[in-house]
Amino acid sequence: MTASIRLPFHKDSSLLHLSAAMQRAQQKAQQAIAAAAEKEAHTPAPFIVPGINETARAIPNYIARSSMFAPVRRGWRPMHDDTVFLEGTNILLKGSGKQLTEDHADIWMHAMYLQTTALLGEAPTINRADFLRGMGRPTGGSAYEWLHDGMKDLARFTLCIEARRKDGTVKYSYGNHPSTRVLAMIGGFDYDEPTGSYTIYADPRWAQIFSNREYALVDWAKRLRMRHDLSKSLQRLIGTSADIQQKYSLEILKERAQYTGRMRDFRATLERSLVELETLEVITEPRIEAATRGHKQAVWTRLDR
Repeated sequence: MTASIRLPFHKDSSLLHLSAAMQRAQQKAQQAIAAAAEKEAHTPAPFIVPGINETARAIPNYIARSSMFAPVRRGWRPMHDDTVFLEGTNILLKGSGKQLTEDHADIWMHAMYLQTTALLGEAPTINRADFLRGMGRPTGGSAYEWLHDGMKDLARFTLCIEARRKDGTVKYSYGNHPSTRVLAMIGGFDYDEPTGSYTIYADPRWAQIFSNREYALVDWAKRLRMRHDLSKSLQRLIGTSADIQQKYSLEILKERAQYTGRMRDFRATLERSLVELETLEVITEPRIEAATRGHKQAVWTRLDR
């Protein structure tokens, strides 16, 4: 009787074929997962920002708290090169480009609202006259030029932003490391002169920055009625906190507003804006009072939008 001879494990052809087949199957599975992830990343999806609608606009909290948009005087806007606009335990926000104003904030918030009317990754198209009307602006030659200049400024302004969770892990990081692209305020736009229409391109990464309701809602009708840029700036700041009573030192508010003049002049401007915000029922009981060590602080009670 002839005894069967079993080959060593590493020379058994049937086992080798099985191993090769398993490796091919595993490779195909990994390829399928990668293909699905790639497809998902490039599949347009709704850009959903709860609370944003025809009467409300939204702005991410970190940007709203910073001085990236500021009520600077017209005709004077410094250039920034990786300027730190906000830094804390869980956030680093830097920007490059010409200083943005409250007018730019209006254009940007309205453009992001329009993005919610299209799929993320797709570019909404809107007539420039309709764009201006949606911002409560007149139409005409100088207004069209104002809008176009503002769009160019936003397309040229880029951010480096890194946000961390309470445990120190990275929530998102754009432009802060060599391996990640900077984030443009507006990814770009096309203007069609015959129709007078803009096609606006928003970077899909904005969806992550707006996620988890980490944004301030802005009452659009009240904003459009504001006469003073500092009032608009404070409206954004007020919306970032759920605290009913809010307090900010005058030094912090002056720095955030990029105000370079005397404190007494800034205080007069601040008091005027606080009165306007109270008249529009954004806040109530505004006042300036003494804080610790003789410093002055602005205090107000936030009203629901």
